[in-house]
Amino acid sequence: MLRKLLIGTALGSGLAFAAHAQDVKEVEMLHWWTSGGEAAALNVLKEDLAKQGFAWKDVPVAGGGGDAAMTALKAMVAAGNYPTASQMLGYTVLDYAAAGVMGDLTETAVKEGWDKSVPAALQKFSVYDGKWVAAPVNVHSVNWLWINKAVMDKIGGTEPKTFDEFIALLDKAKAAGVIPLALGGQNWQEATMFDSVVLSTGGPEFYKKAFNDLDEEQLKSDTMKKSFDNLAKLVTYVDPNFSGRDWNLATAMVIKGDALVQVMGDWAKGEFNAAKKTPGTDFLCYRFPGTDGSVVYNSDMFGMFDVPEDRKAAQAALATATLSKSFQSAFNVVKGSVPARTDVPDTDFDACGKKGMADLKAANEGGTLFGSLAQGYGAPPAVANAYKDVVSKFVHGQIKTSDEAVTQLVNAIEDAK
Repeated sequence: MLRKLLIGTALGSGLAFAAHAQDVKEVEMLHWWTSGGEAAALNVLKEDLAKQGFAWKDVPVAGGGGDAAMTALKAMVAAGNYPTASQMLGYTVLDYAAAGVMGDLTETAVKEGWDKSVPAALQKFSVYDGKWVAAPVNVHSVNWLWINKAVMDKIGGTEPKTFDEFIALLDKAKAAGVIPLALGGQNWQEATMFDSVVLSTGGPEFYKKAFNDLDEEQLKSDTMKKSFDNLAKLVTYVDPNFSGRDWNLATAMVIKGDALVQVMGDWAKGEFNAAKKTPGTDFLCYRFPGTDGSVVYNSDMFGMFDVPEDRKAAQAALATATLSKSFQSAFNVVKGSVPARTDVPDTDFDACGKKGMADLKAANEGGTLFGSLAQGYGAPPAVANAYKDVVSKFVHGQIKTSDEAVTQLVNAIEDAK
């Protein structure tokens, strides 16, 4: 459907007009980075390109999961109004590439040796039919806890290594009158937390079979039922006002000490950075209990469209800037993520960043690097959306039991395939 819509409209859009006498010195970027930490990270790229004489045309579409931004992008592309680039997640890049509307960054990629420095897991989503169509910006991982250290000290808490220890820690916070778990009641946030719960409950091999291979036996297993039961336990520690809350507002609850912990991807660290907080002093970063040694990842990518000739120089400059070692370090230090290339030194990264880089390297080498289903890297968008819908209905009480949740999950994924 996407392919027919995009190709049909592109053919009639008159994109193939003659190049202007002079290149357009402007980069038009569609993205959903609208929180404080995200905006600060994006400024690193804006400033880099400004030094080269390129103006920046911002097209921000709020919404932490990116759904609204992707709706806006589809409308732009259908109208033949291609941006220079758009923030995208894995399978969305491949969808637009299959529709024939993506540009070709291969010349730049070959010249700069991207194939040697970008992990194979990311190349799977940034290369289509032998051509580079996207520039990976970072690697995020979702299986993290973010903890307010002052609250942790006050309740006498220690790092939870198992799910049961995590529940005991949340009980301590509850007894002290602090909101134990900060959560935004949006489907992508709830499913992101469930990614970690499933990995913790079933282990690495179970997560891979269930959420990357979509193995029906694992999806309908007792282990998946237990995962939903564990999710139900966590939801009892959330405050009553969580429904509809944006993720960065949940992070702010932890920063201010109104809540003990947030389960969220490492983009949350960008909010701590923006608030001038220091790991080890103001906050703590731990892997979700029971998931140490594994990394559940997603990667922001700049998908590059087949723009007219007079905009290709700006696009190439954007691609080069994005994969430069200096930008990869500077951007990811601010963003909270880790570089999308493996040869960037960790010198400028804080303790959480150094751990993230070391964890990624070990998981990449050890076969425990898994695509996040909630974040668009475990399976195609239709499956991910079906997953998020079932998890959210369970969290909000529309699905009453773990048995029913498993049945609906299996059916929803099968229908979405």
